[in-house]
Order: sequence, then structure tokens, then C-alpha cells
Amino acid sequence: MTDWGVGEEKSIIRVAAVYFTSSYNLFPPLLCSSSQCTWLNPRRWLNLQEYQSKKLMQDSGVAVQRFYVADTASEAQEAAKRLNAKEIVLKAQILAGGRGKGVFDSGLKGGVHLTKDPAVVGELAKKMLGFNLVTKQTPKDGVKVKTVMVAEALDINRETYFAILMDRACNGPVMVGSPQGGMDIEEVAATTPELIFKEVIDIFEGVRDDQALRMAANLGFKGALQRQAADQIKRLYDLFLKVDATQVEVNPLGETPEGQVVCFDAKINFDDNAEFRQKDVFAMDDMTESDATEMEAAKWDLKYIGMDGNIACFVNGAGLAMATCDIIDLHGGKPANFLDLGGGVKERQVYEAFKLLTADPKVEAILVNIFGGIVNCAIIANGITKACRELELKVPLVVRLEGKTVVHTLTHPTCSSFVAIYSGLTLMLLMNGLYTPLICGVHYQQSS
Repeated sequence: MTDWGVGEEKSIIRVAAVYFTSSYNLFPPLLCSSSQCTWLNPRRWLNLQEYQSKKLMQDSGVAVQRFYVADTASEAQEAAKRLNAKEIVLKAQILAGGRGKGVFDSGLKGGVHLTKDPAVVGELAKKMLGFNLVTKQTPKDGVKVKTVMVAEALDINRETYFAILMDRACNGPVMVGSPQGGMDIEEVAATTPELIFKEVIDIFEGVRDDQALRMAANLGFKGALQRQAADQIKRLYDLFLKVDATQVEVNPLGETPEGQVVCFDAKINFDDNAEFRQKDVFAMDDMTESDATEMEAAKWDLKYIGMDGNIACFVNGAGLAMATCDIIDLHGGKPANFLDLGGGVKERQVYEAFKLLTADPKVEAILVNIFGGIVNCAIIANGITKACRELELKVPLVVRLEGKTVVHTLTHPTCSSFVAIYSGLTLMLLMNGLYTPLICGVHYQQSS
């Protein structure tokens, strides 16, 4: 039987210039049989390309622009001809924002182009496909474009904002909308909060007709367009349930001169704990643009983000990991990573975590900071000793264990041999008290 522990509240963690959301329930989900229970560690790394999100909406009857996907320039040109549209928009498909202002290493400027000539689509696609696109959100060398989306370009008379998301305060889904769309919704909320409208959805009833019509009216749709928008709202909620989404955000939900309500751009977040029943959705996950180390960490249910420092962090719990990074920085050091082991960790995960940390050439010291409330200290100690033996650790190691079985762990023969085996390393085991001076000391020792 796995030891019980209390998980962490949802935390929004700021690590260097990277924002990373780590979502936990009050108690992590369990799979139980008559004899034992096993923790299910949540993961939140599903990434879909724009065209994949549009396809999901299209399959649920949501109005989107007509589009095709192409992998070659000739396919893109043929797709443009098949659209038979007045104007065509060609979009490079990568998992990064700022495509419109990006630059290709082919010399082409912009990852989004408008044209009325299908032949131009083919020429543009030649300069996109197989080349790297650099935007404000990509690595400095950019991301290789392997797919383009060829879509019908529609004029927009008016832009609104609409989203459905899970809200803890309401214990379920809520609708959020604003007549001010096509811009940063946080800015709207800050400057004109009276233009943000909210409707709580009863999870058993779903979106009622009066709620959908009221939200459509609040978004500024009138007459026949109000009913059309209300229908789109209900279809979006059907999609929200169908794919186990945690958020469906449409910005803009637009009104065309021809009297259509169209979802022009959307972002869908998924509940990764529902992967077992959303096989088709998760099979679309595009991992080609993901960081290789983060992908390897995800395989072992480790939450990892690489950073620019030289002190590796090995911590359990998102909040403690964030605090550890902050303390290192406060005392003059620079964290090399954010690594959260989470609860229910096994020795193999500890070992694999050390493999990830030691594979980083920037790492000059490792700090282990464990609070044994949601993990057994003995598991961590055994995993560390195995890693040190097999990986031939060459950098200083500072270990701080506190909590469950820590006394037993530090008096166990495994740990008593720890110092003897690695006497050539800077190894410290701290049972209690403040450890920050040691962090700073390790940093400066390695920098000298």
C-alpha cells in the first residue's frame, strides 16, 4: 500500500523567465483495488497545433474557417485552389506565439501571409516548409516548420472574447465572455472590468438556453446573430465535455459581414488525468518541438524545466522547489533547473532524475532538498546512493532530508556507507536547520 500524504494546492510557479503551471488536486487521484491504492501523478504537457484544435472544433459542429493542411509546397498550392476562396491565409504550424512577426532562416519574413493567388501560396510554402521560424517565443535558432495550414480568410466586423474553464471557486465550469475581443483579456479585466461577464454552469444541467442567450447578448450579438452565437456557445460546451478540457478559449469569436459567427482562433487545454479515455486526442500530441530533457523527465512523471545556472535542484513539491530556486538566487547562486519529484516517487524515479541532472554540462553542484511529508526519505536516500554508485557522481552534493523516517534513514547502513564511499566529494547530510549558507558555499567553491 502506498503511503498516504497530502498533496499541494494548485500553484502558479515563476521560474526565471519561464512560466510553468503545476496543477494538483487537494488529494492526488487514486486507482484502488481491494488490496492497494496507487497514486496517479498528473502531467500537463499536451500540445496541439492550431489546425488540430480547429479540427476538434469542426468535428463538434463549431463554426471555423474552411482549411486544409499541407506538408509540401505543391500540396499547399492545390489546397488553395480547392478552397476557391476570395482570399487565402497561409499559416506556419509551430507551437509558439508571435508567428506573424517571426522570421525564417530562408529569409522570408512572417509566418502568416494573406494572398488571393493560389500560386503565391505555393511560393510562400516553399520558403516556409523545412526552414526554421524564429519568433519571440522560440529558441534562438527557431523551430523547423514541417506543416502549414491553408485557410479561407474571412473579414471580421466585430471581435469578442469567449471561454469555458474550470473554476475552483465555483466547483465546476464557468463561461467567461467580453464584447472586447481580439486583445489581451487580462488587460480588459484590469481596465474595464465591467465588460467581463461570467456565467456559472451547473455540471448536471449543462449550459441552459437562457444562459447561452444572455451571454451572447452580453457579447454584443443582436437579432439572428444572438441566437447563432448562443448555438455556438452550446456547441463549445459540448466540445469542452467531449474532450475532457479544462479550458476552451476563443479569441476572437467574430462576426463577419456576411452575418456569420465564427471561431477564428482558439486555445484548448486538456485534463491530462483523462488520457486513458482520450486516446485519440493525446495521440495528436506534437512532441517534436519539446525540449528533449523535459520529454525524458515527463516519461518518469518528473516536472522539469531547464535554466541557465550551475546548481542543480532536486526537490519534492512545487512550492518547495520554487522556494529552493529563490533561496539559491538570494544567496548569490544560480539554479540550473526546476525539478519537482512530486509525491509517491519511487527509487527508479530518483535515479532517473539524477541522470537528467548529471547529464547537464552546466551543473557544478547538486542540492537535494526533501520534505518527507509526501515522500519517504528512505526512498530518496536509496535512490541517491544507487545513482552515485552507478553514475560515478563527480560534482559536490548537498542533501537535506526532513520529515518521514529521516532518523531511520540517516542511521541506516546504506547512508552510513554513503560518506565513506563518496569521501572525495563535498557531501553533507542535514537533518534540521537552515541550509542556505551551504548552498552559497558550494556555489562559490565551484566558481573558484
